[in-house]
Amino acid sequence: MMSRVVVLLFAFLSLFASSQIYAAPTREIVARQVGDLTCNFDRLSIVAGLATLQGTLKKLSGQVTNDTTAAAGLQTVTDAVSGAEGAIGVIAKALLTGQAAPADARTQVQANLTAAQTALAAINSTDSTISANLDKATTQLANAALAGQGVVANCK
Repeated sequence: MMSRVVVLLFAFLSLFASSQIYAAPTREIVARQVGDLTCNFDRLSIVAGLATLQGTLKKLSGQVTNDTTAAAGLQTVTDAVSGAEGAIGVIAKALLTGQAAPADARTQVQANLTAAQTALAAINSTDSTISANLDKATTQLANAALAGQGVVANCK
């Protein structure tokens, strides 16, 4: 697991470092694309955090197969997380091609994370294993959202 995170970190940082070559001519866009260490850490944290969350959600979906209400709620969470990941992809593509990140993509990330949080909070279980994984998913989602707030604050 740790080796995947390290590989992801190097790939992510390489992509953002290489974006300098293709950056638009304004200094603001170049600075935003490359970002400083804190910005890139936040970017990596949200991407890695959502990937880890997806793994926990997959595990949970196998555990709630007999509970249609929980399964439906979990599907809503999974769809929202996928939507956030898709919007992050749009932002990354824009930055890598020298464009300003679309404001609506940033809004989509926030809206999807909020929807995921709301849906996840509504899922309950009396099974201790499922409850533990729901708590784990809630923590992972909160950490990813915190990293997203860091991107907004630190990647100007």
